[in-house]
Amino acid sequence: MKTAFSLSQRILHWLMAVLILFNLLFSDAMTVFGELYFGDKPIPPDIMTSANIHAYVGIAILVLALTRLCLRIATGAPPHPPEEPAFSRIVATITHWALYAMFIIMPLAGIGAFYFKNSMAAFAHIGWMKTVLWVLICLHILGVLVHQFYWKTNILRRMTSGRT
Repeated sequence: MKTAFSLSQRILHWLMAVLILFNLLFSDAMTVFGELYFGDKPIPPDIMTSANIHAYVGIAILVLALTRLCLRIATGAPPHPPEEPAFSRIVATITHWALYAMFIIMPLAGIGAFYFKNSMAAFAHIGWMKTVLWVLICLHILGVLVHQFYWKTNILRRMTSGRT
């Protein structure tokens, strides 16, 4: 029985975490870009550079998410710890699959907005999708903290050192 995530799963997890946080935290230039882009106004080079970096990071997240999803389907994931209540298992499962969905649909919406000037995709990308992603990230972190400090399952080790 699998007790921890593989090295490749752990690397993909943490690489994606860094890239996602980068794009979420440093997206101010994208707001300016969007106002200019959808207003058919000239875009200064520094804003264009920031927009390109955001877009390339988003595409990288999409590629890594698809790779990670294939790897998870192929190799599986460790089972939930026995200390975890059934309700929490359901919430964790839904949260994980919702995160995978957001890792795919959010970059696709960004691609639609950035490369195809789709204003509906842009509105969804910076609106409800961004909010949903933050909520899911907070739920994910909260779940890890509850496991670590309340149930004391050391679940964090499965995604850090690979030990149980």
